[in-house]
Amino acid sequence: MKLWSLIPLYDASVSQWSWEARLLRWLTLVWLGVGLLVLFSASYPSAALELGDGTYYFKRQLLWLLVGLVVFNAVVHTPLHRCLAIARWGVLALLGLLLLVLVPGLGTTVNGATRWISIGFIPIQPSELIKPFLILQGAIVFGRWNHLSVGKRLFWLGVLVLILGCIILQPNLSTTAMCGMMLWLMALAAGIPYRILLGTAGGGLLLAGLSLTFKAYQRRRILSFLDPWGAVSGDGYQLVQSLLAVGSGGLWGNGFGLSQQKLFYLPIQDSDFIFAVFAEEFGFVGSLLLIGFLIAYGTLALRVAMNASNILSQLVAIGVMVALIGQSFINIAVATGTLPTTGLPLPLFSYGGSSAIGSLMAAGLLVRVAREGSQAQVISFSPSPLGGRSMKKSNKSKHSPGKS
Repeated sequence: MKLWSLIPLYDASVSQWSWEARLLRWLTLVWLGVGLLVLFSASYPSAALELGDGTYYFKRQLLWLLVGLVVFNAVVHTPLHRCLAIARWGVLALLGLLLLVLVPGLGTTVNGATRWISIGFIPIQPSELIKPFLILQGAIVFGRWNHLSVGKRLFWLGVLVLILGCIILQPNLSTTAMCGMMLWLMALAAGIPYRILLGTAGGGLLLAGLSLTFKAYQRRRILSFLDPWGAVSGDGYQLVQSLLAVGSGGLWGNGFGLSQQKLFYLPIQDSDFIFAVFAEEFGFVGSLLLIGFLIAYGTLALRVAMNASNILSQLVAIGVMVALIGQSFINIAVATGTLPTTGLPLPLFSYGGSSAIGSLMAAGLLVRVAREGSQAQVISFSPSPLGGRSMKKSNKSKHSPGKS
């Protein structure tokens, strides 16, 4: 990999990629650009009031995105087998950070949840950064299930369960459910026996039930979701303000930057409820276009998975599709009152450096799978026994998985 390939937004080798890889790259950049504009609009009022600089969150996010784009380019130019080789170390390192988050005095608590840890002056959210590594390690475990010893299966299943347990103890039920669903769907695609899938699904539901039993605020969220207007000044406040924002957008929206609900009515408007700001400013038509964009991205990701050259690549593509598109639809469903309020960000829209870097790394993995999955028929000529030339056909990848 050459150093120039790490430069954000520049890549001289794009013309040599398959059309799926090129299209995915541009769709990711479009997604990123639109999300950055929406974040600027959503975060400006609160940043101006609280910090005296309306562009504060925008500028911080821009720095994180530059780092994320370097990671994106690095992953795109790294053979997938090398990414898979380091997956275990990434998982174990971030598991260590998840454990440190739970140590009193080390983790940073915001709104009653301890999800961050500071490395120097840089806040890190391990539960967001670990997602692409979970995808890679999940692909290895489930893709090679029949070739792993019982001991290795139990070890890695134990590690995955420990990761989910650490996240739910923060507490962060929504991210736990998202990671669990992502891994479960990858296991389903890999053909893991149904008895194991049903057992893990049952265990996940039991874990969620225990969390709801011991966390009163999670129970209140579900009850307020059923009748948010009955708790307008309490637990239903967030959803009511979000619904007012979405409804105020009408057909065409109020225009970029003209959301009223973001003016200190809608909480967490630059993260969990950023879609409500988007819907108010761009209306029903803009929301449909965004949903159509996500469907197109997901469809292309599914095509990449179906055309992947091996089971590990297929599982990586499926995991990325669930992590990016699945989480996006869950966020939109929460903002529109279709699902109970959760703390999941909208990928590449919501404010947050760890989420941005994790999402761009996942998108880079998908582009890499698309690059390695493109096949070309190579026709070679060799001398025949009769003195002429005979043709031999073979299938080779346009881009060798070992080179970039």
